[in-house]
Amino acid sequence: MLRKVPLAEGEYYHLYSRGVEKRNIFLDDYDRSRFLKLLFLANGEKSFVYRDIEDAAYSEIDKGGQLVAVGAYVLMPNHFHILVKEIRQNGTTDFMRKLLTGYSSYFNKRHNRVGTLFQSRFKAQHVHRDEHLKYLFAYIHLNPVKIIEPQWKEKNLQNLMGVKKFLDGYTYSSYQEYIGPSYGSREESAILSRQVFPDYFASPHSFKDFVQEWLTYKEVANT
Repeated sequence: MLRKVPLAEGEYYHLYSRGVEKRNIFLDDYDRSRFLKLLFLANGEKSFVYRDIEDAAYSEIDKGGQLVAVGAYVLMPNHFHILVKEIRQNGTTDFMRKLLTGYSSYFNKRHNRVGTLFQSRFKAQHVHRDEHLKYLFAYIHLNPVKIIEPQWKEKNLQNLMGVKKFLDGYTYSSYQEYIGPSYGSREESAILSRQVFPDYFASPHSFKDFVQEWLTYKEVANT
């Protein structure tokens, strides 16, 4: 079956997938850490056996040439979002196949289950407008707000300062790579290829302000 959104080299895509029947696909920090390492490993032309490199640092792993450039990502309890630019023909499809197959196999084995983990195949939204691409850096990184305030988009935020503090400390997204004082301080920095994306943000402070303005806008809009 042909994909509704064709995937092409040189184009930007918002990728996402949800657990089957909306079930949680990350049950603890070990699951989340495993997915992040697979996010790095799957974005390479070389095949790998996870147990052979399980304890290796990201910097010690030769995964070959990249399939996509990753600009942002976030892990939520039952789904994830990834912003990519395809830099190799069929790169997005190959990357997601390796990522979802590898994680599903791991998850089913660890949690003693069988069957499909993800709901159908991954979704891909073509990002062809500059303003949409920039907005996705806020949209993706604001997803964790729903963990502590599930209805924040429909109602006023109950604790704006608490939400900001929560976002700053949420380690299972690329947010810290953008607001941190020094890019590259976390191992997970190796997942990103920021230089491939437009330089919308002059500094970590401007990035943080851009993202958090959406929180303020939402709060003002609902008053």
